[in-house]
Amino acid sequence: MIFRWFESLIDAFKEPVDAMPPASVGRFYLFYLRQVWPVLAATLVVGFGVAVVEVSLFGFIGSIVDMTHGVPGAAFFREHGRVLLWMALVALVARPLLNGLHDLLVNQAIVPSLTGRIRWQNHRYVIRQSLGFFQNDYAGRIANRIMQTGASLRESAVQIVDAIWYVLIYTGSAIVMFAHADGWLALPLLAWIVAYVATLVYFIPRTKARSWQASEARSKLMGRIVDGYSNILTLKLFAHTRREEAYVAEAMGEQVDKTRRMTRMTTAMDVTITTLNGFLIVGTSGLALWLWSQGRVTVGAIALATGLVIRINNMSGWIMWVVNGIFENVGTVQDGLTTIARPRTVQDRPDAVPLVVTRGDVRFEGIHFHYGRLMPRVGDAGAPGAERALEVAVPDPSEPGPDGRRTRRAGTAQEGALPASQPRGVIAGLDLHVRPGEKIGLVGPSGAGKTTLVNVLLRLYDLEGGRILIDGQDIARVTQDSLRSQIGVVTQDTSLLHRSIRDNILYGRPDASEAALLEAVRKARADEFIPQLVDGEGRTGFDALVGERGVKLSGGQRQRIAIARVLLKDAPILVLDEATSALDSEAEAAIQDSLDVLMQGKTVIAIAHRLSTIARMDRLVVMDRGRIVESGTHAELLARDGLYARLWRRQTGGFVAVDDQSPA
Repeated sequence: MIFRWFESLIDAFKEPVDAMPPASVGRFYLFYLRQVWPVLAATLVVGFGVAVVEVSLFGFIGSIVDMTHGVPGAAFFREHGRVLLWMALVALVARPLLNGLHDLLVNQAIVPSLTGRIRWQNHRYVIRQSLGFFQNDYAGRIANRIMQTGASLRESAVQIVDAIWYVLIYTGSAIVMFAHADGWLALPLLAWIVAYVATLVYFIPRTKARSWQASEARSKLMGRIVDGYSNILTLKLFAHTRREEAYVAEAMGEQVDKTRRMTRMTTAMDVTITTLNGFLIVGTSGLALWLWSQGRVTVGAIALATGLVIRINNMSGWIMWVVNGIFENVGTVQDGLTTIARPRTVQDRPDAVPLVVTRGDVRFEGIHFHYGRLMPRVGDAGAPGAERALEVAVPDPSEPGPDGRRTRRAGTAQEGALPASQPRGVIAGLDLHVRPGEKIGLVGPSGAGKTTLVNVLLRLYDLEGGRILIDGQDIARVTQDSLRSQIGVVTQDTSLLHRSIRDNILYGRPDASEAALLEAVRKARADEFIPQLVDGEGRTGFDALVGERGVKLSGGQRQRIAIARVLLKDAPILVLDEATSALDSEAEAAIQDSLDVLMQGKTVIAIAHRLSTIARMDRLVVMDRGRIVESGTHAELLARDGLYARLWRRQTGGFVAVDDQSPA
């Protein structure tokens, strides 16, 4: 019961404020620690009591030695019984009670729950980052920084709370006790404190810097290892095990080298502190003996001074490692900030409202987009009239970016307008109207901007100019969740969550009934293989796990699960990116009827390459280099003998002469 009470003091899953965590180390610490300040304050108070009790025990040792001087053994307990009883109560009751309370606060309240809260809130913030955020980093490195930042922040905070009173109480009380016995006895300790602080001032900043470098190298190594594991099939298919080993070995070598540089500072600091401690023990003990020989201090003072400096010697080593650990953890937190404390490039406006789709009318009005970096300067990305600075990757003799390319600022632009210096983008000035219930096919060579058009419709990226309207509502003014909940998507590269078949399908509509689930599976023709599935732990059918990204299923099986998921979602707008591309001809024919049912009454935008998809579209829109170059039915476009006709001949003829190829 007592454990549960302490464990309930901090709620690990407290709903966080949905804002970017502070980018500076100090404010980052304050942001999380002030959420649990009552528990930290209680730990600080209890830590004070623990330190006082520990110091008082050494004072008792000196008192016992003095009490035994000149007192007959038979009368000792009679004369000093009360003092001895008080000493026993401190040692047997106060000390265990305070230490136990300290351990409950740290081990039950702070360690699991504060660590969990920091990780949870960091995860909540990072998972809402844009798609580009995750595409520009290793998934393993992001996860590693989320995990280690919470633990390091909590550990350093607890170490600081524990160290404060030990340093102040031990050194302060020792100086007072020594000065009370004889003022000269405090001189070695004062000199030691000055040298000890100077040592820490010299070594700690250097240790912190090297710790940050070692943490950064560790995150890089983790990212490369996880990247290889995530793409193990590619690694094996191309027989590049040795190459992958070298790739990881390079990062591991860097991590080992930077860790060695950090531990060199640690070793040097340890040797320096140990040497100083030797001078403290010899100086204090020798001076105490000389003062006793001069009759200026008692034997109890010798016992007190010698015992206390030995305790301070042990404590100084502990403090050294604590302080070193604090700054090592601070370096780890500093490394984590490079991933966690970054602004989101795609955000909901403060006044964003849920999207309401009644008809499914989609309009693209003069949209501009390229895959540069869009940095909001003031206001909100997507706010009308907001001045925004566009930073694009173009040649410039200024500073190089992390990928080796040089960037420059291309100036500012008003919302809906593109600056004159803006380089040509992936999509430039595109207008397209998809009427309610219309089914259009996007056709064009690779790199024409088809997938990009779908990405900006889903607002995975924000536009640089123009706007997209759904039933007259600007998607920049609605919440992202409501927008994506109204659009069903089946992509060409289908990846599933490493969960059960049931969980993956219910991702389309978590509150769906069992009957609705089974109906979606039947329509997707996935009922033919799901009952036969068995995973490595013996789970079968809907309970079988699919493996990371669905690797335990064939491409066709993954696609049918994805289609069942979208069927269950039943969104009014449907996006198909070659939804049957992973299926063989027989499976494709079997599922086309289900797709026809799925498309009924919906606005459909399909990225089309295969003839079977093209034949089912009301209208074809041909794109090239981010622009619409042709539009019409299949027959109209063939008669026009333009880009679409050339693409059609290429697909049906199997070979096209070099002079007949369109630029990609």
